[in-house]
Amino acid sequence: MVAADWTPHRRDDGELLGWIHPDGELWVSVDVLGRPVSEPSEWLDAEAALDAHGIAWLADAWMLEGEADRPLRVRIVEVTPTANGRAGRIVVKVDDFGDTSRPATAPYVLEWPLPSRLRPPHAGDPDPRAL
Repeated sequence: MVAADWTPHRRDDGELLGWIHPDGELWVSVDVLGRPVSEPSEWLDAEAALDAHGIAWLADAWMLEGEADRPLRVRIVEVTPTANGRAGRIVVKVDDFGDTSRPATAPYVLEWPLPSRLRPPHAGDPDPRAL
């Protein structure tokens, strides 16, 4: 949950990169999926960690486990953090490889922060183009 003491950190264009929150006398940066990006550090180092981490990785393929007999290759289409008593969510869809002629697939709505069943691809994952 995004707590009251979490400070949003944004790019120069205003896009949210994550938050910085206190950890004792130091600060920890957290990305938009709720994952720690840095160890406790000085404020400027926490900002630099979020700047370096960026958000481009949100456009990468991810793997969703537990919905089929093998992991599904998916793309993130929405990230809404938990805040102000409202439950957060991460919405993904099966990767269509940019094929706009395919019918839309039903989205999978997951809890925020990032659940363990949504993960980056591993080398041994099945080829999503093979049936």
